[in-house]
Amino acid sequence: MFQTKSFYLFAITIVATMGGLLFGFDMAVISGVLPFVKDQFSLSAAEEGWFVSSALVGCIIGVAFSGELSDRLGRKVMLVISAILFLLSAIGTAGASSFTFLILARMLGGIGVGVASNVAPLYISEIAPAAVRGRLVTFYQLAITVGILAAYLTNAGLLNVSLAYGATGLGNLIDYVVLEEVWRGMFGLEAIPAILFLLGLLFVPESPRWLIQKNRIEEGTQVLAKISSQAEAQEDVSNIIKTSNQETGSYKELFSKRLRKPLMIGLLLPIFSQFSGINAVIYYGPRILNDAGIDLSNALLGQIVFGLANLVFTLIAIWKVDKLGRRPLYLVGSIGAALSLIFTGFSFYTGSTGFFLLLSIIVFLACFAFSIGPLKFVIAAEIFPNKIRGRAMALSIMAMWVADTIVGQITPILLASAGAAVTFWFFAAFCICAFWVVLKMVPETKGKSLEEIQGMWARN
Repeated sequence: MFQTKSFYLFAITIVATMGGLLFGFDMAVISGVLPFVKDQFSLSAAEEGWFVSSALVGCIIGVAFSGELSDRLGRKVMLVISAILFLLSAIGTAGASSFTFLILARMLGGIGVGVASNVAPLYISEIAPAAVRGRLVTFYQLAITVGILAAYLTNAGLLNVSLAYGATGLGNLIDYVVLEEVWRGMFGLEAIPAILFLLGLLFVPESPRWLIQKNRIEEGTQVLAKISSQAEAQEDVSNIIKTSNQETGSYKELFSKRLRKPLMIGLLLPIFSQFSGINAVIYYGPRILNDAGIDLSNALLGQIVFGLANLVFTLIAIWKVDKLGRRPLYLVGSIGAALSLIFTGFSFYTGSTGFFLLLSIIVFLACFAFSIGPLKFVIAAEIFPNKIRGRAMALSIMAMWVADTIVGQITPILLASAGAAVTFWFFAAFCICAFWVVLKMVPETKGKSLEEIQGMWARN
C-alpha cells in the first residue's frame, strides 16, 4: 500500500514538474538560437536584448494573472493553460515569418513559463507530505535543469546535422527547419514535451488544499488519502480548516505586519537568484565562450557541460534538502557561488581563459544548482498562508521575472561596455547579499507542515 501511494505521489510530481522542464527548455533554447536569429534579422544590440527578454516580459504577464486565477479556478486549470501556451509558442516560433511574429510567439511561450513557474511549485508544495516536501519541490528545479540540458543537446545536435547534411538535403520541410534555418528546428522541438505535459495533466488531481479552501472537503480528503493514510489525511484536513478560519485571504493580510518578514523573504530570494548571474550564463554562454576564443560549435558543447553540472548538482539538493535543511544548503551554496564568480571575473581580467574559465563557471553552476536555484521555490512555496498562497507566490515569482528581464537587458550592455570580468564581479556581489539575507532572516522549515510554518509567523 505504501509503495502504491509513493508511486502515485511520484507520478503526480513528475507530471507537474513537466512545467519546469518546459520552463528550462524555453529559456535555454535561446542560447543556440540567438546567433542565427541575430544574423538572419540583422539585429542591433538593443534588438538582441529585446529578443532575449521578450519572453521574460511574457513571463511577467503570465505571473500577473496566474496567482489570482489559481486561487479562484484551481492549480490544475492553470497548469493546463500553461501547457497549451507552450505548444502554441513552439509552433509559432518555428514558423515565424518575421521578427515581429517571432517576438509575439516568444512572448506567448513566456506567458506559459510565467504561469508554470508560479503554479507548478505551488501545486507540488500543497500536495506533498511535510517530510518530503522540500525534495519534491526541488524536483521542479531538477526538471528545469533537464529542460536546459535538453535545449543544449538539441541545439548542438541540430547544428551538427545542419553542418553535416547542408549540401545533400533531407527533404523540403526538414531542409527549411533544420538545414537552411536551423533555429526553427531548435524552437519547434519544444512541441514534444508540451504535448506530453498536456496529456499528463489529464490524469493528475486538483490540489487538496485548494479543494478544501473551496469547501470541497470530501474531494480534498480523498486526494490526501491517496498520498498518505486515512488518519493522516483526516488530521491534515482538520489543520487546514483550522488555519483557514484564521485567514482572510486578502492582499491586506499579505501586506500586514505579521507577514512582512515572509513577504520580504519571498521577494528577495527570487531576485537574488536572477542577479546571481545564472541566466547570463544560460542566455549568453556561447557568446562568453566565443569571446574567450572558443568557436561557436565548441561553445555549444561547452553549454552541454554547463547543463550537466547544473543537473547533477541539483540532485544534491534533492538528496539533502529534507535532511540538512534549507538554510545550510543556501548559505554554503551562495558563498561558493560568489567565490566562483569572483574567480571567473579574474580569469577574464587576466586573460587566462580556457580550462580554468570553464572550471570556475562549472563550480558556480554547481553551487547555484544545490542552493540558490531550487531553494527559492522551496522556501517561497512554504512560507505563505493557504488562502493567499497563489497570489503571494505570484508576487514572489513576478519579482524573479522582473529581475530576470533586467538581467537579460543589462548583460549584453555590461559585456560590451564594462567587459566580462566586471560583469561577473557584479553578479558575485549579489550572491554575497543573498548569503547575508538568508543568514539574518530565513528560518529553518524542514519537516514542518505548511500549517506549522504559518504558525511561526504568528509567534513572531
